[in-house]
Amino acid sequence: MTERNGSAGGGREPLEQANEFARMAAQSQRIVADFIARQQKQGALEPQGPFDVGQAFIEMTQQMMSDPARLVQAQMGLWEGYVKLWQHTANRMMGAEADEPVVMPTPDDRRFRAAEWNENHFYDFIKQSYLLTSNWFLSTVHQNSGGLDEKSAQKLAFYTRQFVDAVSPTNFVLSNPTVLRETLDSGGENLVQGLRNMLDDLERGGGNLDIRMTDTDAFEVGENLALTPGKVVLQNELMQLIQYAPAGEAVYRRPLLVIAPWINKYYVLDLKPKNSFIRWAVAQGYTLFVISWVNPDQRLADKSFEDYMRLGPLAALDAIEQACGEKQVAALGYCLGGTLLSAVLAYMAARGDKRITSATFLATLVDFEEPGELGVFIDEEQLASLEKTMHEKGYLDGREMATTFNLLRANDLIWSFVINNYLMGKEPFPFDLLYWNSDSTRMPAKMHSFYLRKMYQQNALVRPGGIELGGVPIDLSKIKVPTYIVAAHEDHIAPWQSCYKATALYSGKIRFVLGQSGHIAGIVNPPEAEKYGYWTGDLKAGESAEDWLAGAARNEGSWWRDWKSWQARRAGKKVAARQPGAGKLDIIEDAPGSYVKVKA
Repeated sequence: MTERNGSAGGGREPLEQANEFARMAAQSQRIVADFIARQQKQGALEPQGPFDVGQAFIEMTQQMMSDPARLVQAQMGLWEGYVKLWQHTANRMMGAEADEPVVMPTPDDRRFRAAEWNENHFYDFIKQSYLLTSNWFLSTVHQNSGGLDEKSAQKLAFYTRQFVDAVSPTNFVLSNPTVLRETLDSGGENLVQGLRNMLDDLERGGGNLDIRMTDTDAFEVGENLALTPGKVVLQNELMQLIQYAPAGEAVYRRPLLVIAPWINKYYVLDLKPKNSFIRWAVAQGYTLFVISWVNPDQRLADKSFEDYMRLGPLAALDAIEQACGEKQVAALGYCLGGTLLSAVLAYMAARGDKRITSATFLATLVDFEEPGELGVFIDEEQLASLEKTMHEKGYLDGREMATTFNLLRANDLIWSFVINNYLMGKEPFPFDLLYWNSDSTRMPAKMHSFYLRKMYQQNALVRPGGIELGGVPIDLSKIKVPTYIVAAHEDHIAPWQSCYKATALYSGKIRFVLGQSGHIAGIVNPPEAEKYGYWTGDLKAGESAEDWLAGAARNEGSWWRDWKSWQARRAGKKVAARQPGAGKLDIIEDAPGSYVKVKA
């Protein structure tokens, strides 16, 4: 490591610096040339318009100008805020007793945690002026988009927030006190290292900025992630079925089948031993089976949602009977895996198939009428553009999906890493959850088009007969098994209010639980962590999600404990533990298997 002495380049010799900059210049040229050549070959330099919100901005502006009094009122509100801020800052500079700030960051805004943002008059003024302006900008767009259709107004608000987040003072060297201090202390070495990091990310992304969120060399699936002992006992085109080794001499009679989402890899439920739901469930006495989905390429372009049902849960149920001699199974589905589980249950109900005796849904949407900000990306123009791209490749690239999800929390999942990696010149911290988040998967073209159009665009799953699978009209009201539904209060991907709507769709006895935090942390919340909490309460016909929450009781700790007692009552009596390979299925390979190790 080069010693830092405050000189430019952190004390490097001039020849060493020149060679380093020459290397980076050559790397830059190579990245740009490769990117242009690739884009020309793919025809990607043609105009693309799926995210065009220009017309919506024009319409909003015209609406604002048609009501000058309203516009003046909005501007006066901003001006009054600035007058108060100037007075507040002047008082602090003159040594007067500090009054309350004019504007404060929201409690979940972590951008302004450095002490200088509060203690230094200059940075406090920058912070508050940014918050005043950004809040004014967002509220003005919201108040003047009433004349637009709902989809355009939603897109306008979303992309306005993206712009506001991008111009935050924390994202620039001179207006971020932490970055400026590091730049002065290192003689600018942080910016040189940050440029190296950015070029490496560009090269890895083929000309697209593929920001590293964690130290990818610090983790390897099967080495320090996904360590719960087990065996792959079934494999087909779309999945490997893992049976886990029992933790004791006795297990519940009914095995538990976990259906993970295939948007991401299953091991989010089996990260490190201390936060592994899979290891924990095995320890509770379940014969546990988990579906590990394939990372599809162009050869699987024509695989459908129906194929995922047939080669996924239905194939797994047949295999479980062969492995354990047990027909009755409990099932658990997470996110898209839960959406599939709901369709499978309705399909089985229509055919009189009663092998699944209880169902658990984790952060699962089945009613897509209000999908949250993901709905911004779903309209005819964007779907047509996406389908064109998927048709050419045969799949949706995993990085495109990851970028979409990251935009939902841009400050946490994009700009914080821009600051750390590029402005501070630091390596990202090794974090198992962010490694998993970066380990993206592809989606088959046919299946993904069906999913986006039938679920997000048409909301057809909630309509009896709205979709058909295997020639069977799907009707969620036919689902009569006991159901446990978990949602997460700060979920940006599956809003909890939309998850709650499932309570009015199924016909069996339902328990609804609302966990704290988001789509992942609200689900992967081991009891030993003593983190977060959850709400429980009785369900009443016709009650809204907000009314349910108002009457719900808050509980400390993890919802896993609540689920444990609920599921145990439906798991059957204890029987002798079942070892993988002891039944009629041969062992193919050790867990976590080979499918999960295929990179996108």
